[in-house]
Amino acid sequence: MRWSILKKISSNSINRNQLGERSIVTACRGVLLPRFGGPDVLEIHDNVAVPDLRPNEVLVRVRAVSVNPLDTRMRAGYGRSLFESLLPLVLGRDVSGEVAAVGSSVQALNVGQEVFGALHPTAVRGTYADYAILAEDQLTSKPSMISHVEACAIPFAALTAWRALKSTARITKGQRVLVVGGGGAVGYSAIQLAVAAGCAVSATCESESIERLLAAGAEQALDYTSEDLEVTLKGQYNAVLDTIGIQQTERLGINLLKRGGHYMTLQGESASLSDRYGLAIGLPTATAIMLKKQLQYRLSHGIEYWWTYMRTDAEGLHEIRRLTEAGKLKVPVEKTFPITQVREAHDAKDKRIIPGKVVLEVD
Repeated sequence: MRWSILKKISSNSINRNQLGERSIVTACRGVLLPRFGGPDVLEIHDNVAVPDLRPNEVLVRVRAVSVNPLDTRMRAGYGRSLFESLLPLVLGRDVSGEVAAVGSSVQALNVGQEVFGALHPTAVRGTYADYAILAEDQLTSKPSMISHVEACAIPFAALTAWRALKSTARITKGQRVLVVGGGGAVGYSAIQLAVAAGCAVSATCESESIERLLAAGAEQALDYTSEDLEVTLKGQYNAVLDTIGIQQTERLGINLLKRGGHYMTLQGESASLSDRYGLAIGLPTATAIMLKKQLQYRLSHGIEYWWTYMRTDAEGLHEIRRLTEAGKLKVPVEKTFPITQVREAHDAKDKRIIPGKVVLEVD
């Protein structure tokens, strides 16, 4: 396949001696998911097809990708109703690397520039590869003071939190925000985004995360296993982001919201119901459940109820970059693996051997 590129190829591309000319890039090394299952189903191939570059797209020479919960869940079959007919897939959503080539309409990014960003959750060709393709609005300049490993851990989690707090709840200075499950990457990002917006933040977490959340700016960080949270979390909140999404945490969040507040859970049922009953039945059923809950909570508590998901957002990504550059946003990485050990990385996440963020380095 021949790249549809009108701008020059970087020194990392295949035709290094033909800068400024079209170059043939047909395949690269990547991790394929040929079927759903455990970590052992992941396969490394040297000839994963590289699609033609569209005018608004960017070819990224990948240096690091993070392992998100969505990756391990998709590998195990989450989203089967949408993805099964499209197998084999390339997993991975976050990326950090260098621009290798740009499409004809790309304006803000240049060959050789270090970038980071994230794909939409429904992308079929992910970032577990030597080369990834993202739209221009899914990428931004990588802050120079952080490494590719540090950078790739940020965008998917932070954009998920951004969607909830800024796009849905529209938090503003002086409001109170509760993050249920603040120890994970999304919850930790949400705390920092809310603090940067001038909000007072409380969070629940496991005991070992308390000091880290307080250092990130939370006014309260409470162990959810040993506290009477409805008593200890005094006052009421303008927004609750529930990253756990079980019955108990939903009840907690709803009861602690002010009238007019927003409850947002990451555990919407659209994908799980579609996987169980098929898209034709599952999606309408999920929509009906959410609408019923929205009406119920408006009438009973005067609050707004939402299922929230990550989406690509150019404005959010640029703000995330700005906050990262200012030292106000980070997602700590606990362990790195070479991409050739992707099975071991997924196995460690499945078994919760590594509770924190895991990154795959691509040499």
